[in-house]
Amino acid sequence: MRSVVVIPTYNERGNIEAVLTRVRAALPAAGVLIVDDLSPDGTADLAEQIGRGLGDVEVLRRDGKAGLGAAYRAGFAHALAAGADICLQMDADLSPDPNDLRALVSAVEPGADAAIGSRYVPGGRIEEWPRLRRALSRWGNRYAAILLGLAVNDATSGYRAYSAEILERMRVADVRAEGYGFQVEMTNRLVRSGGKVVEVPITFRDRTVGESKLSKAIIDEAFLLVNRLWWTDRVMPRLRGERRTRP
Repeated sequence: MRSVVVIPTYNERGNIEAVLTRVRAALPAAGVLIVDDLSPDGTADLAEQIGRGLGDVEVLRRDGKAGLGAAYRAGFAHALAAGADICLQMDADLSPDPNDLRALVSAVEPGADAAIGSRYVPGGRIEEWPRLRRALSRWGNRYAAILLGLAVNDATSGYRAYSAEILERMRVADVRAEGYGFQVEMTNRLVRSGGKVVEVPITFRDRTVGESKLSKAIIDEAFLLVNRLWWTDRVMPRLRGERRTRP
């Protein structure tokens, strides 16, 4: 099966060599697709240079910084059009360990629709996060799971693998969220599509190079998104006497 690792980047020059090298070591036969939002620090050029040595690395250059969701939508569409059977996603900040990519692929290849690298299942953990951010992430996940009826422990994880079939069924092109709420909306669509989900324990570390993209605006977007999905996917169908299961 053809696997492609989709990695959005914006000003990740300090991380990109380590990311590409470690992804290639973890999945020697996989393709890598860098989706760069016109990074002013030259991330795209460096990725192409390193990719020529590693092989099977492609850089998709976009016109500007349009958000995480837009980058993943473009990356998934590009990978699927090129024949990918499994699309993996990960951040370029090396917070997740690229070695865990093997476990994600191994969960999807036998028949799971998606594998989520989870910090909140037995064996998963977070290192070096401030207490406030740890609590925000934990309670944000619980809030989304309760409100949306998601039997998923880490709905905000950005470290995942999807089968091509489930991405088509989820209609990824219609996903609206742009920030980290993208992960929640994808999880919601995955569950509503009847996807079989496996959560793989991972160790998540705070980035050591570059700056975090998390902001108050991104947190607010995710909170409002959960409430909108609760209303449209949980409340409105009940008011209309419907049973909505599809995205």
